[in-house]
Amino acid sequence: MVLTAKQLAFICGLLGNMVSFLVLLTPMSTFYRIYKKKTSEGFEALPYSVGLLSASLLLYYASLQSGKFLIISINIIAAFLQLFYLVLFVIYSPKAGKVGTLKMIALLNVASLGTVMLLTILFSKGPKRIIVVGYIAAGVNIAIFAAPLSIIKRVIQTRSVEFMPFSLSFSLTICAVVWFFYGIFANDYFIAIPNVLGFILGIAQMFLYVIFKYMIKKKRDETTLENHQEETTERPLYVSTANNEPNHQEELTVVSITSPRQLEYFTEYHPMFMERDEYLS
Repeated sequence: MVLTAKQLAFICGLLGNMVSFLVLLTPMSTFYRIYKKKTSEGFEALPYSVGLLSASLLLYYASLQSGKFLIISINIIAAFLQLFYLVLFVIYSPKAGKVGTLKMIALLNVASLGTVMLLTILFSKGPKRIIVVGYIAAGVNIAIFAAPLSIIKRVIQTRSVEFMPFSLSFSLTICAVVWFFYGIFANDYFIAIPNVLGFILGIAQMFLYVIFKYMIKKKRDETTLENHQEETTERPLYVSTANNEPNHQEELTVVSITSPRQLEYFTEYHPMFMERDEYLS
């Protein structure tokens, strides 16, 4: 049985809903910590405000067409969760943070969204309105997908993947893939094209994760081990208590050399020392 493009679009859209829902739940652990500590801990609200704007624009875009219920369903959930996260930010941020978050919501999620809806309703109709809103929604989605570039830069600079968990990068990549194919099968390039960038950046993040988590870390550990061995290898030295050649009547003090600096010290201040093998020969 050969599946039609419509059936394939439905399957990809359903998978996209499930994967996207899991991705949307990712910040829950962060906000649970914020709730427990009663402070926003310096986290930023901007990603959630932009996420709410994106979900709202996609809802508006999908509502202008028929048969887009899979886009509507996930973006209703996305809008609700992003709004929930923003409310927690407002509650647990310090006073300055509350004011900043409220201003941002007013600008991005009220003024910007309201302006787009008002202008497209007044100056465009039918298919033209769909195209205009589609371009705007795709532009915002591309901006969201480009956001990880700052994280990639930080990983390269710090050589640490602490702020780029592999599971999240993998989930975002899978999400981009299924929504890309949904857009292709549904003949909706405003959905498909932004997810090309999402896929490329997701692959780049996973590639960097493997490099800095395993390859660079392994090389760093080997170098550290070599340096440690060089600095801690003990060298038994027999140092005379006199300033001349030691003989059998003079007392010899055994000193364990544990670093190159100690070796330099005894070479300079105790020239009459011998390594054990030399003394015994």
